[in-house]
Amino acid sequence: MDLKLAREEAIEATNRFFWDKSGFVPDQDSDEWEDEYRRQFELAKKRHPADRPAETSPIAAAAPPAEEAGWAMLSGPPTQIRWAAALRADRLNEIRDPGIRKWLATTWTRSKSWIDTSTLPTAIFLKRIEPHYREFCRQAEERARLRAADREAKAAAADEIRRQLEEAAITVEGLIELVDIADRLPVLPIKAKLAELATAERNLRLFETDDPAVLVVLEKAGTGRGEYGIERDEGLVADLRLYARALELV
Repeated sequence: MDLKLAREEAIEATNRFFWDKSGFVPDQDSDEWEDEYRRQFELAKKRHPADRPAETSPIAAAAPPAEEAGWAMLSGPPTQIRWAAALRADRLNEIRDPGIRKWLATTWTRSKSWIDTSTLPTAIFLKRIEPHYREFCRQAEERARLRAADREAKAAAADEIRRQLEEAAITVEGLIELVDIADRLPVLPIKAKLAELATAERNLRLFETDDPAVLVVLEKAGTGRGEYGIERDEGLVADLRLYARALELV
C-alpha cells in the first residue's frame, strides 16, 4: 500500500468534501477537519490494498509548483490544473485583501472551482464568496478565542499551584527528605504513579500499591538502582500530588 498516495488523496478528498458541502474548508487543526480526514483516509486505503502495486498519482505528477510560497497545490485532471493555476494567479493578483488571498490560495484546491468562476468579474466573485469567507473568519476567531481561554485557564491553574507550593513550603528536596525518613517496608506490586522527584543526584518515582498503607519507591542514583516500600503518609501523598500537578502545568 502506498500510504503517501493514500494520505494525499485523503487530504484532497477532505478539502473537496467541505468545499462542496459548505463553500469553505475548516482549519486542518480543527476536530471537524481531522474527523473527515480520518474517514477519507480509510476510504483511500481501501482503494490501495496492500497486495496491489503502488501506482503513481497522475494528479500529483502533473501538478505544477505553487506560484507563491504557501499556496496549495491544485487538484484535478492535468489539463485543468494548468489552466486553473493560471486563472488563480490572475484572480489573486486582482484581490488586494491579504486575508481573502490567503484563504483562497490555501483552501480553494479544486481546479474546477477556479475554472467555473473564471468568467465572473472580480467584484461579483468577491460578493459570491463573501459569506463563506465571513464564516471561515468567524470559525477561526472562535478557535483562537478558545485556545486563548485555554491558555489563560492553564496559566491561572499553574499560578494557583505554585502559590500553594510556596505557601506549604513544598520543595523537591524536602519531599525526598520525607521519603528518606519514612519507615522501610517490603516491596509490593506497583499501581498508579504518584510523583517523580528528580535532583542532579537522585531520581525517585513513587507509586501506590494494593495495600493502602504502603507506597513503593523506585530510585536511581548515579549508576545504582533500588526499590523499596515506605509507610504511606496522607500528608506526604497530598504534597506529592500537588508537586506532580505543578510539573504537569509547567
